[in-house]
Amino acid sequence: MKRYWLIAGLLLTGCTGDEGTATSEPKKDVPVQIKPAKKLSLGDLTKAAEEVALVPSPAEMQRSLANAGLKSDLSSLISKERLIEMNVENKDNLAVRTGVVLADLVLTIKNSTKEEKIERLGKLKIGFKDLGGGEDIQLTIDELISDIKSDAVNSDDLLKEMDELSGVMVPELEYEAGDWVVPLIQAGSWLEGANLVSSAIIAENKFDTASQLLKQPRVVEYFLSYVEREGIEKVPDQVVIKLITVLKKLKIIAEKETLTADDIKDINQSTSEVLSML
Repeated sequence: MKRYWLIAGLLLTGCTGDEGTATSEPKKDVPVQIKPAKKLSLGDLTKAAEEVALVPSPAEMQRSLANAGLKSDLSSLISKERLIEMNVENKDNLAVRTGVVLADLVLTIKNSTKEEKIERLGKLKIGFKDLGGGEDIQLTIDELISDIKSDAVNSDDLLKEMDELSGVMVPELEYEAGDWVVPLIQAGSWLEGANLVSSAIIAENKFDTASQLLKQPRVVEYFLSYVEREGIEKVPDQVVIKLITVLKKLKIIAEKETLTADDIKDINQSTSEVLSML
């Protein structure tokens, strides 16, 4: 799993800007610019670990669904008509779109065609690049695409790698664009997951499972803290405005002691409204 170790290495070492192999030497008389390492205290690392832990990955949502006794395959509930475009200027909007594409890729790994996998990876590549992702991320995605084209990786291994990627905080994104990027990518993935899980609950009429699957007020608060952060872009973006409205509504629902069938339908409708704008 060399790609996983590449990503894990980025997570543990921070963005140093060091390029080439350990034995390579810079050319004479050419100044070498090294990006300063991002130093993290124990408190920073603990806080980051807690925040990542409270946000379930798409694959975790599918496993939770099965553990709750629901038989729906979330991948079968993903809209085939929806074509998410990545050519948007607002970075918050783009981060959410990137998260939705990432969720769809992870959830459909086992039953999507080569072409569908490659198309979603291509969109991820655009999203990560425009959000400030470094060259290592681009090369990683290129390698994944190449392996898929040549049948060098099976669906099970690819699922493991994408599940790891979906749960990893990429320091390059935080370093280049700000610490809000990864949480908003996670918000997009979570938004898609919540929509699909609520769709499954409604389809199977198993509303008694709702509390344990969708009662996540801390997750909603976490996303709101980044979407409503100080210094947010001044130009209004309709997707971001709608996302804030929906997250505030979901926070009220998630704080209830017990979620009703109407609450689940409300979650489904509200998340669908945001997703339909992408």
